[in-house]
Amino acid sequence: MKARRTLLAGLALSALTPGAAQGQPIASFDYLAYEAVDSDRRQTDKSYSNPVIPGFHPDPSLVRVGEDFYAVTSTFSWFPGLPVLHSTDLVNWRQIGNAINRPSQVDFGGLGTNRGLFAPAITFHDGLFWIVNTCIECGNNFVITAKDPAGPWSDPKWLDFGGIDPSLYFADDGTAWIVYNDAPPGEPLYEGHRAIWMQQFDPEAMQVMPERTLLVNGGVDLSTEPVWAEGPHIYRVDGWYYLLTAEGGTADQHSQTIYRSRELQGPYEPGPFNPILTQRDLPADRQDRVEATGHADIVKLDDGSWWGLFLATRPFAGQSTLLGRETFLLPLEWIDGWPRFLDRGQPVPIKTGRPNLPPAEPVDYDSWREDFISPLGPEWIGLRTPGYIQDIMVGNGSLHMISGPNAAGGLERPAFVGRRVRHHSADFTSRVDFQPTGDSDFAGLLALMDEAHFLATGIEGERLVIRLRTDPSQDEQGEIVAEQPLTREGPVEFKLALRAGEARVFWRTAGEDSWQRLGEAIDVEPLASVHAGLFTGLVVGPYAYSKP
Repeated sequence: MKARRTLLAGLALSALTPGAAQGQPIASFDYLAYEAVDSDRRQTDKSYSNPVIPGFHPDPSLVRVGEDFYAVTSTFSWFPGLPVLHSTDLVNWRQIGNAINRPSQVDFGGLGTNRGLFAPAITFHDGLFWIVNTCIECGNNFVITAKDPAGPWSDPKWLDFGGIDPSLYFADDGTAWIVYNDAPPGEPLYEGHRAIWMQQFDPEAMQVMPERTLLVNGGVDLSTEPVWAEGPHIYRVDGWYYLLTAEGGTADQHSQTIYRSRELQGPYEPGPFNPILTQRDLPADRQDRVEATGHADIVKLDDGSWWGLFLATRPFAGQSTLLGRETFLLPLEWIDGWPRFLDRGQPVPIKTGRPNLPPAEPVDYDSWREDFISPLGPEWIGLRTPGYIQDIMVGNGSLHMISGPNAAGGLERPAFVGRRVRHHSADFTSRVDFQPTGDSDFAGLLALMDEAHFLATGIEGERLVIRLRTDPSQDEQGEIVAEQPLTREGPVEFKLALRAGEARVFWRTAGEDSWQRLGEAIDVEPLASVHAGLFTGLVVGPYAYSKP
């Protein structure tokens, strides 16, 4: 044991890590495993299950390039950011990279978890992939490009316009345009009064032109005071320009709306059936309840059918979910020249018929195990942009983590890396080898929604603890809700068992077969995204902290 710890300290010092040089203890995690409980995500050659990208994947945008489809989603202050996913059947999506994966691209330092990268939009033109995006409190709007969607993506070119949710449209005449959400002309008439604007974009200069055009003021019917018109996309279909936008905010009143015009710059008229997607008018006691539907993007297949990705939630109670906003797939029906996802009062189906595309190999979200043999895959994320300090090393069957001075409840980058929770009921297990040098030294598992909503369990000093934080007024480490002395030496295994709004923690020392419970069941409904800004979902993984 002591010889191994000396070796790890030597590895850390060889990486010129200031934290290790100052004697901060190192935690070694041998594995991290995930197992869904009672999952029912079966698919056949004719059907599939929603969501197609489960767990914290909001604001989807997609593009078709030949027989391939690519999607991106929001990540806010998580790094690496903007996951790029690939599919050939619209049902099975595999992450192939992250568009923001270098600290030099964007700096999230000091930002809250719910800030950062909002609502990316991806497109393809003339051999090049394009993503336009908004970085809240870290530079406003930007564009990046790549020849290969797996990367590398360019450094951002910052754009000279305000607002959020930009998307890029390349017109048939060779011009390019950005549509986006911004404040309405004049003074807003009410809270949430927004507008959809269009501005020409110069792909050579990588900048917008100064004049802009108003496309939508407020929403479908300004007299009803619609809120948060956002997430716009433009499509050219049968001589019409269609404008697809979200409306109603990203909570339970979320919806998708449609407009069209004969001219690219309008005027745009709303469709006779709006919204074309919502669940806000359905009974709360329905089975397999899906909520907050909206922020869609659509594509056409060779058979003439249209399909769209959109965000939605699966609450376990009320509007509460630990999974955040997820990505769903549905077909559109065209009626009298207007697209529609669902009829009024029709629930989002959990299981439905799949697109007319050759089925791809299913993606297994139900079970995985990381043994830290090779570098971490693109699914692993941490909070905020890493600096020059290297606090995580992977190899030889372990993840070695220097216990950092930044607690999970602060606004700096904690020593933490994790993966998204994909199911309401699932178990995370890991084994940690840790020799604290002080009573406040901690290493274990962190389940984080944002800096004010998380649960951490592990070794702290000479005891086992569970810490919970549900309010920013609490200690940045969280409040202790369970503890017991640790009287045995050697590595300790932890199991975090999530069951919708309840969590249990179990532990055992290396070599033991049976689990022991740490504390009682914990109410984790207060960690739900509805209490934490709505934007993110729970991320779980190794975490180490030493109070400075």
